[in-house]
Parts: sequence; C-alpha cells; structure tokens
Amino acid sequence: MANEITNEANDRRLDPFDRLARQFFGNYPSTFNDKVLRTDIKEREHDYVVAIDVPGIEKKDIHLNYDNDTLSISVRKDSFGDHEDKDGNLLMSERHYGRMSRSYRLPNVDSSGITAKNDNGILTITLPKRADSAASHIEIE
Repeated sequence: MANEITNEANDRRLDPFDRLARQFFGNYPSTFNDKVLRTDIKEREHDYVVAIDVPGIEKKDIHLNYDNDTLSISVRKDSFGDHEDKDGNLLMSERHYGRMSRSYRLPNVDSSGITAKNDNGILTITLPKRADSAASHIEIE
C-alpha cells in the first residue's frame, strides 16, 4: 500500500508523456537511470575520492582522463553472448550494453598522483590536490 502511494505521488511529478506510458504499460523500469554511471564524490582536505559503479565492466574497457580540471570517464560494455537460447529465442532482456561517459569538474589536482583501482565493480579514483591550491589569506592595507 505504501509503495502504491509513493508511486502515485511520483507519477504526478512525471511529464505527461511518461505518465501516459506508465498508465498504458504499467511501472516499466527506467532505461535512462540504468545507463548512468552512478557516482559518489568526496572532497577531503588533501584529495578527492571518486567511487563509480562499473559492474561487469572489464579494466580494458574503462578509460580515464584528467585535463583542464575535469575528470572524464568512458566505459564500454560489449553485447552479452548469452541473450538467446539454442533456437534464438529471447524472452526478456534488461541488461544493458554500449558506451557510457561522464565528466566531473575537480579543480587543483596534482595529475601526476592520480590513482585508480577497480574492486568488485566499484572504480575508486583518488585525485590528490596540488599543494599550491590551498587558499591564502590576503591582508588588506
């Protein structure tokens, strides 16, 4: 019951086309949200730590770049080989494949010290801040 109330409240905030589609097809899963690289970014005193969900993505298919105060990530997931049975039938497919990319503005990073590791589908990137990026006090004459 509580879920129905929550879904009904969420439906009122949707655009009219999405609301119509939900009335016709029911609560279908969102394809946009499933294709987003879900990310957490923490800013600490001496660095930034970025955690990105990349389940099922191999290391060779993840590309990172830091340029002009911007961290960019792109990933590629090739198609799945187990989509069909021996007769070529596919009843349902909710797993996604293709390319995704995102960029994050993270200023004053010492790019030579950036590290990244992929552990159990979570890519963790540590970006140390430049020592000269600390704010300095300006005395007024």
